[in-house]
Amino acid sequence: QVQLVESGGGQVQPGGSLRLSCTASGSISEKDGLGWFRQVPGKMREAVSCLSRHQGTAYYTDSVKGRFAISGDNDKNTVYLEMNGLKPEDTAVYYCATFLWCGITNAHWGDYWGQGTQVTVSS
Repeated sequence: QVQLVESGGGQVQPGGSLRLSCTASGSISEKDGLGWFRQVPGKMREAVSCLSRHQGTAYYTDSVKGRFAISGDNDKNTVYLEMNGLKPEDTAVYYCATFLWCGITNAHWGDYWGQGTQVTVSS
């Protein structure tokens, strides 16, 4: 079992910034990536960003490239997502998750994710 605890999120105006944090504990594999997917009611889940801890690669969905930055602390099993230049279309529930695959061009989450944190971008 893997437990994921998220923090951060909230409501900001367009152009604002937020920082998400996520700490993993339990039986997490060194091969698992860590990152976030997001979900909007009525829409499919979307992988936002992840970090492959053993390969050092990072994935970003096209719509957040240049605005979001992911970083990690392997000793603490923690990842951070700096979100800048937020847009209304970034509004969603963001879930920290383990990632089975985290490459430069694609990614897919695994079997574990946190409780989710709401990010709302509106004026």
